[in-house]
Parts: sequence; C-alpha cells; structure tokens
Amino acid sequence: MARAKVLNMPDAIPQKKKKTVKSMDLPLLILVLLLLTSGLIALFSASYATAYYNEGNSFAFISRQLLWASVGVVLMFVISHIDYHIFHRLALPIMLVSIALLVVVLFMPEINGCKRWIFIGSSLNIQPSEIAKFAIIVFFAQMIVVFGEENMKTFRMGVLPFLIVLGIVGVLMVLEPHLSGTILIFAIGLSLMLVGGTRLKWFGLGIGLVAAAVVVVIFTPDLIAYAKDRIDFWIHPENDPLGKGFQTLQSLYAIGSGGLLGLGLGNSRQKYMYLPESENDFVFAVWCEELGFVGAALVIILFALLIWRGFVIAMKAKDKFGSLIAVGLTVQIGLQALLNIAVVTNTIPNTGISLPFFSYGGSSLLMLLAQMGVLLSISRHCNIEKA
Repeated sequence: MARAKVLNMPDAIPQKKKKTVKSMDLPLLILVLLLLTSGLIALFSASYATAYYNEGNSFAFISRQLLWASVGVVLMFVISHIDYHIFHRLALPIMLVSIALLVVVLFMPEINGCKRWIFIGSSLNIQPSEIAKFAIIVFFAQMIVVFGEENMKTFRMGVLPFLIVLGIVGVLMVLEPHLSGTILIFAIGLSLMLVGGTRLKWFGLGIGLVAAAVVVVIFTPDLIAYAKDRIDFWIHPENDPLGKGFQTLQSLYAIGSGGLLGLGLGNSRQKYMYLPESENDFVFAVWCEELGFVGAALVIILFALLIWRGFVIAMKAKDKFGSLIAVGLTVQIGLQALLNIAVVTNTIPNTGISLPFFSYGGSSLLMLLAQMGVLLSISRHCNIEKA
C-alpha cells in the first residue's frame, strides 16, 4: 500500500519535456562585436579632424555612428530570435521594394557625381544598394529552393530568371553610377547560383561575357567613361597627382608611413585633410598608418574568421534555404572587405566601396548588423558543435 501511494504521488507523474531553444553561435557573435568595436575606434580616429573642419565638432561622425551601432546591435539580437523562415514569404516583397528604391534614388540630388542616397529630412538617408544586396540573397535563395535541384541544371530555370533579376538591378545601379555595388551584387548572385546547382558551363559563358565587357570598357572609353577613368588612374595615379590620382596616392602614403607597428593610435598625419574620405572608403588606410602591418593583419584575420564561421553555419544549416542565405551573407561580407582593402592598397581601381563595420554610414551599418542577426538566427537552428 505504501508503495502504491508513492507511485501515485504528484512527483511521480511524467512531466512534459520543455522545448529547448538553442543559443546563437557565440564565436560569430564575438567576431561581429570585435569588428564593430574596432571599426568604431578606427572611425573616431580617422574622422575627428574632418568632423571638426566641416562641422566644428570633432565628435560629429562618431556620435552618429555610435547611435546607429547601438540601434543595430539591439536589432541584431531581436532578429536573431526570429525564425529566418519568415523570409520565404518576404523574399518577393523585399525584392520589389528594393527595385522601387533603386528607381527612386535616380531622382535624388547628386553627391560627388553619384545618386546613391535617398534623403529623408535633413539628417537621415538610405542607400538602396545596401537593401538590394540583402534582397538578392533572400530572393535567389527562395528561387533556388522553389525551382529544385533538377531545374537548376537547365538554362531556362537555372540561369535565365536569375540573369533577368541581376540585369534589372545591375542597370539601375550603373545609372547611379555605382560600379562597385554592381560588381558586388553580381558576385553574390553568381555565388548563390553556383551553390544552388547551376551548371558550370554557364559560368564559363559568363566569364567570357565579363572579359568581353572589360575589353569594351578599355577600348571604347566614350561608352562608359566613368569606368575607363577609374582604370586609367588606377594604373598611373601619378599622372594626375593633384586631381584624380590624389586619393590613391595619399592612401599609399598613409599605408607606407605605418610600417610594421604604425605611428600609434590617433597619430595619423594623412587624416588631416590630406586623404579624402578618410572616415569612409579609406578608413583602412588610416588604420594601417596608425597601427601598421600588425594592426592591418589583425583586422584581416578577424574578417577571415568571420567568413570561416559564416561558412560553418552555412554547412550545418537546418535546410537549404538557411544554407543559401548564410552563404550569401558571408560572401557579401568577405567580398566587400576584400574589395575595399584592394582599393585602398591600389590593387584594383578605385570603386568607392565601404569597409564593413569600419566605414562611416548609419543606414549601411544598421543593415549590416540586421543581416548578422539573420545569420545568428540561422545558427540557432543549426546543430553546431564546439569548433
């Protein structure tokens, strides 16, 4: 009788298993926060002279960037708790909104000969190309999943629809003009097509078309004068040291002055109105000048580790949709960092591309951190062991 009573006690009744919520990928989170912190330090050091000269306040750039960074980090954590499968339904709307914004920006005022920003009021602006990058990633991932593996091997399904979307976005971005953004979006799209199952022979054809386009740009300068000028002053910046070659030369002076260990944080000379866009596209040159080869190598290592972690999440994603989004986001960060560093060191022509987490720009930083939230959301649904 006593034994029966024990068995009938409330504690002996089987309890329902609680749903366990997986934590986000901690290594990725740490890398994002390290890059963000380094970027804010670099931005403040590179921008305070320009901020004081232009706005009479040395903290003008960094205060705004800190505000966007704070909002972005909160947004990143919020999005990391949202199931990324919601983008199955949002893929097409995001793509349509992105295209609409790329059309609207063509009617905006020019800055340095380009129309890249939609101005909202006096202090807020949006760069549609940043939204377009994410739109391409999500929309292509959705199309690849819907079409299926076998259809992706055909030209009708595995190539043509993707090229149409890339063509529309590419034309709109060339009209801005935004050559670097166009290259980046095409690279992201083609990477997803490759991972998604498009046959390699179509990529061979694509490489041939790109090579032909390069030849056209070089030998018909009147067709795309914007691109031709960039190439000319990439090869010989010294031909116009006070004009179109000025920025590249000043960047190389900054990097060369840094040497092995740099001049010390805050001690850059080029940021004192010598190097244009020192707070934006060329912030890495100031970082090299102040922290030298060692500081530059540390930043590159952080980006490399972030890319590695992104691909780990992609390989262990719960499904193909999550894997494709993770690949796209990782490729975007990696290529953008690579292109910016290549421009700053004059390895490729100056294309006006920003360095993720480092360059000044509130809307782009907010979008970047939001995308990292999506990647963290994918990691919550992965079976990632400690690595």
